[in-house]
Amino acid sequence: MKHLFYTLSLGLLLFSCKTETKKEATITADTTEKIVEIDMTKYPENLRKVFDAHGGLKLWKSMRALEFTQVKPSGQEITITDLKNRKAKIESPDHAIGFDGQNPWLLNKSNVEYKGYDPQFGYNLMFYFYTMPFILSDDGIKFSEAEALTFEGVTYPGIKISYDNGVGATPEDIYVLYYNEDTFKMEWLGYTVNFVPGIDTKELHFRRYSEWQSVNGLILPKVITGYGFKDDKPTTPKSPNVFTNIKLTKTAPDQSLFDKPEKANFVN
Repeated sequence: MKHLFYTLSLGLLLFSCKTETKKEATITADTTEKIVEIDMTKYPENLRKVFDAHGGLKLWKSMRALEFTQVKPSGQEITITDLKNRKAKIESPDHAIGFDGQNPWLLNKSNVEYKGYDPQFGYNLMFYFYTMPFILSDDGIKFSEAEALTFEGVTYPGIKISYDNGVGATPEDIYVLYYNEDTFKMEWLGYTVNFVPGIDTKELHFRRYSEWQSVNGLILPKVITGYGFKDDKPTTPKSPNVFTNIKLTKTAPDQSLFDKPEKANFVN
């Protein structure tokens, strides 16, 4: 599942091969603006419709920094990520974890033992869930058909995602994006998990995207709920992840935010 930390998955009735190349221009979110082309033909038609339903890939690619807050038992947890180089920092009252572009690090700010996700994966775990469906435009992703998901009498078409060799730490990961066949908004994410010892690495886990919010023209998650699973199907909901104080800008974050603090330790 490291690709939740590097990328992610989808599938159903994908491509009709076309000879013409359709490209969209967008603005990079650097401090200086320059034109970048997006080759939209490399994405399945249905995925392009999903991108459009969430505000458009062109607008997403123009952004540089993302910040969101979650309330945890220990207090507020604030995540900030540079969307271009994927440097990241998660700040909470007792701990901070981050990624400086080369290595993850952990800072203990109190005597409370850190019990979160392994910082090697945890620094961008929720970032990858949160940036669905746009994270699926990352390089190194392959798209194919996936069986539709039926839940509580509603059928959701899907798009399957797999990875080229060498992409991320676990290129064997599989993801499936399920969308509303009328609105094309994302409804579910199915994914395999390969970085946790002792679990079935081929069985699909599930998260449901039930509420969305508009942020600078993009439709981003407000609530994501994990579900129990059996036989590659979701079963019952768990406690939801709620996202507030969303900040999405075209300005690059201060890169020193992601440097390892003096009292922190790199995580091997």
